[in-house]
Amino acid sequence: MSYDSVIFDNDGVLLTLTGMDAHREGAREAFARVGVDDPHPDHVEAMSIGVSVPRLESVCGHYDLDPAQFWAARDAAISAAQRTAMRAGEKRPYDDVDVLDDLTVPLGVVSSNQQATVEFAFDHFGLASRFETVRAREPTVESLRLKKPHPHYVEAALADLGVDDALFVGDNESDVEAAHRAGIDAAFIRRPHRVDTDLGVDPEYDVWGLEDVVRIAE
Repeated sequence: MSYDSVIFDNDGVLLTLTGMDAHREGAREAFARVGVDDPHPDHVEAMSIGVSVPRLESVCGHYDLDPAQFWAARDAAISAAQRTAMRAGEKRPYDDVDVLDDLTVPLGVVSSNQQATVEFAFDHFGLASRFETVRAREPTVESLRLKKPHPHYVEAALADLGVDDALFVGDNESDVEAAHRAGIDAAFIRRPHRVDTDLGVDPEYDVWGLEDVVRIAE
């Protein structure tokens, strides 16, 4: 079937994933910026990726840190680490991203990464003109409560695009859940890191690349 728009997750869909070393480096740098020079390795790991508000508050409580101050430092440091990875060619667009030029409907992006990181990536790789809206996280604790599977950013993108009927393309179960909570269909893309993933939710489509998305959406 055709859709009025297609919205994409970014990391693992349009761009390759950031290596965990970069995430850990950013988390360690964040601790250093707020005066914690020797954080426990478990706390570095906990603040590297997939952070929840309870986990953030627990780690900050251990060091008597203000969660909002630490989170701003954490997001800034990990954004900087990802930019370094992009400049070094360690994080880059997937080879099939150019097929998006075959889509005639308006395109958007919804990411749980930082807004500044996604905007830098699209400018750096010349992708910005392809998308009419990019919705990603602000460097605030509240953004953690609103990231996928919460539909907040998906709904914001739909409003930006002025559509109700869209396809959301993601590589995580949370992407599928966010799409469904926003009342739209989902396609789960099986990039190399998701070939054997078993989902606890049912996307409308199971695809292997962006060429499949083009065929579905058009």
